[in-house]
Amino acid sequence: MIKISSFFILFLCVSALQAQTKKGDVLIKNGTVITITDGTLENTDVLVRNGKIDRIGKNLKTPNGVEEVDATGKFVMPGIIDAHSHIAGTSINEGTSQVTAEVSMEDVVDPLDVSIYRALAGGVTSIHLMHGSANVIGGQNETLKLRWGSTNPEDLRFEGAPRTIKFALGENPTRGGRSRGIQPQSRMGVEAMLRNTFNDAIKYRDAWNAYRSNKSSRKVAPEYSLRMETMVDILEGEVLVHCHSYRADEIYMLMKVFSDFGIKRLTFQHANEAYKVAPELAEFGASASVFADWWAYKLEVYYSTAYNAAILTENGVTTSINSDSGELIRHLFHEAAKTQKYGDLSDNQALALITLNPAKQLGIDNRVGSLEKGKDADIAIFDNHPLSIYAVPQMTFVDGVKYFDIENDVADQRIYIDPESTVEDVQILYANDHDRCMEDANVVNFTDLFNNK
Repeated sequence: MIKISSFFILFLCVSALQAQTKKGDVLIKNGTVITITDGTLENTDVLVRNGKIDRIGKNLKTPNGVEEVDATGKFVMPGIIDAHSHIAGTSINEGTSQVTAEVSMEDVVDPLDVSIYRALAGGVTSIHLMHGSANVIGGQNETLKLRWGSTNPEDLRFEGAPRTIKFALGENPTRGGRSRGIQPQSRMGVEAMLRNTFNDAIKYRDAWNAYRSNKSSRKVAPEYSLRMETMVDILEGEVLVHCHSYRADEIYMLMKVFSDFGIKRLTFQHANEAYKVAPELAEFGASASVFADWWAYKLEVYYSTAYNAAILTENGVTTSINSDSGELIRHLFHEAAKTQKYGDLSDNQALALITLNPAKQLGIDNRVGSLEKGKDADIAIFDNHPLSIYAVPQMTFVDGVKYFDIENDVADQRIYIDPESTVEDVQILYANDHDRCMEDANVVNFTDLFNNK
């Protein structure tokens, strides 16, 4: 018995050691440090110890054994956070039902997806790996740190990040419902399903509370449902909702539904018409994670504007810009810069759209999103100001560990076949190649049907 117990304890200790992710030590010297929360500091150093920002200041001494990076003439900023991504996932949708709150992207994380490395090459350090938008109430999402090189999916998990779940409104779930012959198949049916599901969750919670408190006459426990357990957690604020949306009327509808059920934490994803209800979003306390200038790719996104992010920001809505793309994720700093042309946002406001604000929406702003003492050392270094069209990411650190260095970029991880070529081949990008929101949903592609008619 003693031998078994000792072996078991040893096994647990070894497992715990294996589960620990790498933490780095580095001193970044003489950079222009964009803190987001405390202004921009010229000729400033950032000292990282054991994966955390230890000090920010001038003329810091390099501790023994700590790597020194010369950032003279370069710009140092918080790692970029993508609040809506589908990279690093081997499956995106569970399309068999319009309510699939029981499934989780945690189970399908792919640490070998080369898109992780390419995102790091764009200064991205964390992503929100989301379930697709085929369902009214989809699966749970997973917040990840881009620790490239590990073969263990657990190493990518953002430890302690709040749980989140994907909802969807509009054409995606209704079109899916019609193609699969399941309900709902209309926009009004979506609202009805939301209300019915929350009411079912309340009944489920009440039944279990009564059983546990011995106030119920029943001797057998109610039937356990992971789906309903998740819905109860949403009602109680333990799971944050991120909802695929486009039209203003549906955005307003969901806020009304959530008000009726007392749910306070809500982020609208895409939200192309959010500018129409910006004051209402601010009053509710909802957030919005939007595209910089994507629209008109289907009927419900025609009434859009590139001023969306700026209007939301000026109305006090916590706003981020996301990619929803394995390609655009490398250019989120360019996407943020567009809000200076369309809305005249300040440098700090624009950069917050891809750093602190998405961190707030994911509930991880106590750890990342700005350069502050005690926060995780998730850092990107650029050769020019990150809002400049000439900016090129040079290095990317996660927990103080360097995962990308342009000077040591490996050729076979680049997008183009011949990185030494002086003239790039012309490549026509087909949106469906990198837009994965409806992947695995088995939804009829009406464009293809029309073209083949």
